[in-house]
Amino acid sequence: MTTELRVLDPSEWDRWYGVLELAFGGVAEAPEEQRLWRDLTEFDRSLGVWDGDVCVGTAGAFDFRLTVPGGASVPAGGVTMVSVAGTHRRRGILTAMMRRQLDDLRAAGEFLAVLTASEPAIYGRFGYGVAAYAVHAVIDTNRVRLAVPEGTNRVALRRADPTESSAVCEAVYARLVPGRPGMLARRPGWERLPLIDPPADREGASPRQCVLAERDGEVVGFAHYAIKPDWSYAGAEGTVHVHQLMGLDPAAEGALWRFLCSVDLASTVRFRSRPVDDAWQHLVSDVRRCEPTVRDALHVRLVEVGPALEARTYQAPVDVVFEVEDAFCPWNEGRWRLTGDAKGAVCVRTSDAADLALSVRELGAAYLGGTSLVSLASAGRVRELRDGALTEASVAFGSPVAPWLPHGF
Repeated sequence: MTTELRVLDPSEWDRWYGVLELAFGGVAEAPEEQRLWRDLTEFDRSLGVWDGDVCVGTAGAFDFRLTVPGGASVPAGGVTMVSVAGTHRRRGILTAMMRRQLDDLRAAGEFLAVLTASEPAIYGRFGYGVAAYAVHAVIDTNRVRLAVPEGTNRVALRRADPTESSAVCEAVYARLVPGRPGMLARRPGWERLPLIDPPADREGASPRQCVLAERDGEVVGFAHYAIKPDWSYAGAEGTVHVHQLMGLDPAAEGALWRFLCSVDLASTVRFRSRPVDDAWQHLVSDVRRCEPTVRDALHVRLVEVGPALEARTYQAPVDVVFEVEDAFCPWNEGRWRLTGDAKGAVCVRTSDAADLALSVRELGAAYLGGTSLVSLASAGRVRELRDGALTEASVAFGSPVAPWLPHGF
């Protein structure tokens, strides 16, 4: 039977979302979580593939603003809710949805697409490169001590209800967004995401708690966390699970980390999805006892090479010609001359000889400054055609702070 790909109608959402839940194991989310995702769904940017009256494929996109190197906030399509029914694999359904999404983003003038991947191996063939990584860690607070920054003692902490303090926490988040590539400006409705806390997902931990960091009456940071009690014959062995921690300056962050690492009856602090250059790594006395691990976070796809490379700035002057391979979006194929510096950039078509050869996937990986072109070249994924061009471009594409995606979508 022939399948049909079409824009999602609001009346179809329950069936559409049910297919997505089934693809991710078949466990229904809590009603509050389902309500949030329905409210956030942008129906005109959501696709369903139907076999008769049965939905067999899902894909959506959010209208995001993404911080890029230089601090600009640019449009980006946040690809999400992608699934194909197990009964309909290997029929080109995923490829058709990816094709339609990128065509739609281009038609709308959006030159970037971003996603988080349940299986990272899937999206490289569609031109997505891993542009930001995240660190997970477990701090053994019985063995690890913190050396907090000067001024930490001038930061006051107070407990707050997570919902009632949402506005001040969002204000802290908003102030941090321009300072780090990869961060997403939260549009109305997204402030509900950090507050979703269904009991079934707590795995024995407490409801979500919040502590605010204040200086001179101003909120300068916050942490959302939960405590999972545990006991052994030797005594308390509880765990503090950190969901969010944001500080406007080193002292604010230091005060929050010190608090979380000194919670009564807890011996470990667990957290996920922190930036790879996060300050806690320099506060702890023994990073080995923190078991840091790194995994992919944000995948980036340049929908339009020229506008995308012009949207960011470069930390060193650059004048380089890229030979770009992009079979999935052939309008990007060919040679592009990028000239730019810390003030701005221009990227245009050229017939000049190429300096570097790479695919659009490598450009996506390097785009936010967290993956170096030199590193990609060492894996054979970038070829230097002019001596010195690789170092020049790699230095220019870098970022003084690592890209970070604080939350999924």
